[in-house]
Amino acid sequence: MKMPNARSQRGFSLLEVTIATALGLIIILIMTSLFKMGITATTTVTQRAETQQNLRAAIEMMTTDIGMAGAGLPSGGLQLATNGGAIKVGCNQAGTCYVPGATYPNSGTGTINYMYGILPGFGNGVQNGVAVPSAPGVVNDSITSIYCDYNFPLTNFTFSFPSTTQANVVVVNGGVIPNNILAPGGLNVGDLLLFVVSTPGNGTGNQGTSLVQTAAAVGEVTGIPNGTTINFAASDALNFNQTGPNSIAAVAGAFVAGTTMSVCRLNAVTYFLQVPAAGGTVQTPRLMRQVNGLNAVPVADNIINLQFTFDVVNSVAGTISANQPDPVGNGLSPALIQKVNMWVMGQSLLNSAQNAQSMYLASSVSARNMSFCNSYSSSTTVCQ
Repeated sequence: MKMPNARSQRGFSLLEVTIATALGLIIILIMTSLFKMGITATTTVTQRAETQQNLRAAIEMMTTDIGMAGAGLPSGGLQLATNGGAIKVGCNQAGTCYVPGATYPNSGTGTINYMYGILPGFGNGVQNGVAVPSAPGVVNDSITSIYCDYNFPLTNFTFSFPSTTQANVVVVNGGVIPNNILAPGGLNVGDLLLFVVSTPGNGTGNQGTSLVQTAAAVGEVTGIPNGTTINFAASDALNFNQTGPNSIAAVAGAFVAGTTMSVCRLNAVTYFLQVPAAGGTVQTPRLMRQVNGLNAVPVADNIINLQFTFDVVNSVAGTISANQPDPVGNGLSPALIQKVNMWVMGQSLLNSAQNAQSMYLASSVSARNMSFCNSYSSSTTVCQ
């Protein structure tokens, strides 16, 4: 038998295997890098879109409230009761004050507790003064906008005062006891009511005989035992229900035959930042909205900076003092605020990651319901 000759077959050399392996690894690394870049780009775009959405939600809601500032208030503001100390801003019925040390400011004559349409809150924009993680090294501000709530008209109700000492209010509408004052969207404990008593004046206007204000007061609702009685007891959470001039009792005494009374529910809306803590860890900060003496509710998450400046009419110089961060501290009256400039900074949800996204969104709101200043009537600016 013939045995076949064994022929050796040539394989890959070690060098060729090494080169092929290196080329394969390079291709894999390139593909992995491209995939990672795609994932990172997608994550970045998603984070920026979510952050921008939060910022726009915050700006739009604040614009709505600030744009209404001063609506329904007397021109130039309103003197509140002063016999019981400073009236608080941004507190709920449980005694939690969301804005550190905020009270109604002094009037131009130095009298405390003066209600303007806008209350600037320079440097007190974080609840409990907590440091905001990842925020830039600038102060956070709060702002309070005050206006009549025209979505809840009280012209359908007739108010009377059976007791000036207890400051109770009986609500009657055409002899029928209305239950809708307690309906969803109706009155709540902690709401603020503005009462204005007027008498007929000498002049007449397009709507008939003019009215002259004789008394005005703001009271905080402390109890609604039924659909016909509203209590304004002393020691309320915000300290509105004081005695003496400009109190509910003073309005009750002025509301006699021949006078008229107008009533509206005020919205005193405060915006601030909150850094909640849960389980011993600090959570992401958020923008909060608080109305009257009610509990604050979140507006937008991951808001790390909130700043406001104000364009204020300088009634002495007859010019605009623009971009004032602290108009009250600079001796300018909040009643003459013409425009509010706001800057809101948001951060993405991955606030502890390397690729976290942060951005600013800025806007301006005209204070159209605030005092009007006529710079063209004479050599001296006239503000009303």
